[in-house]
Amino acid sequence: MTKPSVASWRVDFFAGLAVVLPAVLSVAIIVWLFGTVANITDTLLFFLPTEWTHRNQGQGAIYWYWSLLALLLAVLLIGVIGRFARHYLGQQLVELVDLALLRVPLLNKIYGTIKQVNQAFSPNQKSSFRQVVLVEFPRAGQHSVGFVTGEPGPELRPKIGEKVVSVFIPTTPNITSGFVVLVPEQALTKLDLSVAEGIKYIISLGVVSRDSAAAAAADSGKDNTGGTVRP
Repeated sequence: MTKPSVASWRVDFFAGLAVVLPAVLSVAIIVWLFGTVANITDTLLFFLPTEWTHRNQGQGAIYWYWSLLALLLAVLLIGVIGRFARHYLGQQLVELVDLALLRVPLLNKIYGTIKQVNQAFSPNQKSSFRQVVLVEFPRAGQHSVGFVTGEPGPELRPKIGEKVVSVFIPTTPNITSGFVVLVPEQALTKLDLSVAEGIKYIISLGVVSRDSAAAAAADSGKDNTGGTVRP
């Protein structure tokens, strides 16, 4: 029996890495998110004695199950606030809070920006991203995936001289930042992708596309011999 060569071992190593790395990164991201969010939600347990919730008679770190309870409590409170905000009285209260926060210097810039971004990416915002398109950006001969967001206002139309549309070109993998360009409508190449598919393509650094997702789904229905697994 021949010993595996260095090249063969290297192929095996990268094959194993391709299997292990996604799982390890997924778990690491979840743990990091839980720890980050827990630093905020743990404060919801202020009404409980620290001797109950923390190690070393209240002097150590909080027990993980109390952090989990605090996270569930935060989810419940957000749901209650959301239900309240859907009614007339809640809407009026939200508007008052918005007005108050937007009157505070410096805070109004941060809060206003975050609120606009949140509304743009909200699933209830039907008119934010209308169409996934391909545009020449940042220069001719190079193309970027963007989203049609609408048409420029009347203050810009007379200065442009032709019909253009507003296209948001996100950065990758952080789609909350990017560039807004005004592109002639005839210069757009419309893509047969949904907005969700376009966002997934950008976040994945161009790795995940409709074709790759379909291929992965097809591969999952095959056994190791290449045949289709029957139910």
